[in-house]
Amino acid sequence: MQSAIRLKGKTSKKERKFLPWLFLAPHLLIFAIFFLIPVLFGIYISLTNWDLVNAPTFVGLDNYKELLLNQDSTFYTQFHNGFKNTFLFVLFSVPFCIMVPLLIAAALNAKPKLGKLFQSIFYLPSLFAISAVVIIWTLIFNVTYGPVNNIFNVDTVWLGTQPYAWITLVVVTVWWTIGGNMVIYQAALNGISKDFYEAADIDGATSVQKFFKITLPSIKGQILYTVVMTTIAQFNVYGQPLMLTAGGPNNSTRVLLMYIQQNAFGSGQSIAGIASAMAVLLGICIMIVAALQFKILNKKD
Repeated sequence: MQSAIRLKGKTSKKERKFLPWLFLAPHLLIFAIFFLIPVLFGIYISLTNWDLVNAPTFVGLDNYKELLLNQDSTFYTQFHNGFKNTFLFVLFSVPFCIMVPLLIAAALNAKPKLGKLFQSIFYLPSLFAISAVVIIWTLIFNVTYGPVNNIFNVDTVWLGTQPYAWITLVVVTVWWTIGGNMVIYQAALNGISKDFYEAADIDGATSVQKFFKITLPSIKGQILYTVVMTTIAQFNVYGQPLMLTAGGPNNSTRVLLMYIQQNAFGSGQSIAGIASAMAVLLGICIMIVAALQFKILNKKD
């Protein structure tokens, strides 16, 4: 009987050991199917010459050499132009996607009675599909009938000339994505103790001083999260330039994902190997930028 009890105890201990893996199994399965396997398959395809019809032919690092070193190649030009435009979009849009929601959240937090109403108004655009967003802003920036040109009495071709095409893309992106970061900042601001602000009022601190000395340091973690996630999202920009400017004028807003889609699934022969190599290089760039942001923003004061 004692041996049976020991055996039962050993079995229970093993069960407890594997119990966490039982709960993790569905999540690991989803992660493997929808992320890990596609990533590994994409890396493999980037090392091949494949037209999506015939069997892939292994070519090693030839696709990467063509994108990075062969200046006479069309794909070299596409990659560098697409990467430059993607980087410019990130550089132009991310600061506004961080600062504007933060300022709005701070203003709404200072006026709690109107906070819920305006929070709903500002969050509403993030629920729209990109196609609906593009239709709205195409009408707003219409050369002939658009309210922007009529209000300011100008005839600017917003979507067909630079730098107005970049301005339009940034405005549309900020308006569309403002709600998500704003909600995060509002939740963080509500968690700051009012005692800090009361002590600052006693010391005679101004609103600007309280914002920089109390508010920003108190929500540093949330700011780090939104900066990294917003940067990753903007590196994957596709819908706005595709539907608003079609990559124009003169390919000045044609981002890297547009070239990837064109080479992989565009008209004519598919060049999936080159497209996958572009995607892998974009992914590596995103990881490097995210790591640098973590290192810079997460330093101790």
